[in-house]
Amino acid sequence: MSVSRVAVDGLTKSYGRLTALADVSLSIREGEVLGLIGPNGSGKTTLFECIAGVLPYDAGSIRVNGALVPPRHGASHVFYVPDAIAPWPAESVRWALDFTIGFFGGAASRREEVIERLDLGPILAQPIGALSKGQRKRAVLAVGMLTPHPVLLADEPFDGLDLRQTRDVGAALRAHAASGRTLFLSIHQISDASRASATASSS
Repeated sequence: MSVSRVAVDGLTKSYGRLTALADVSLSIREGEVLGLIGPNGSGKTTLFECIAGVLPYDAGSIRVNGALVPPRHGASHVFYVPDAIAPWPAESVRWALDFTIGFFGGAASRREEVIERLDLGPILAQPIGALSKGQRKRAVLAVGMLTPHPVLLADEPFDGLDLRQTRDVGAALRAHAASGRTLFLSIHQISDASRASATASSS
């Protein structure tokens, strides 16, 4: 019986009297793309931050490749792409991709494929802080796709994208998972999930 790439068991997180997560359990297999669908405020980001080691959790356990990951120690196994961020705003998209490969030891061999799949060629020279929401989303996803961590978490990866871009990004993520990477995506609209799935099926 194969071991799940990620296994979450009984995860609970509270903020004072507010329980954001209550006894959450799930598992993700190697090479799987798992979508977590729910409205804003339902705890999706809190779950991602606990798995990534950004937030401590109150109870439960997280295992990666069968090994227990203590609270706040997920960063060595998981790369987390939060929603609505603009890292290194004064630097170009090209610089961010090259820095990611150099700093994290990412796969330089995937660089051109990621650029092509996410249509980043026209914006490589632009500063990240000057990009539109959709352009920035694709650039930050490219950073995540170039990291070597076995698990990639992406919070709202389709937010700010139009229909064509959603389909293209969905296809890129599915192809990326086919190489053995495990992807966990937070999505608040079912339509985004269905578009990505339809693209993957037809690509």
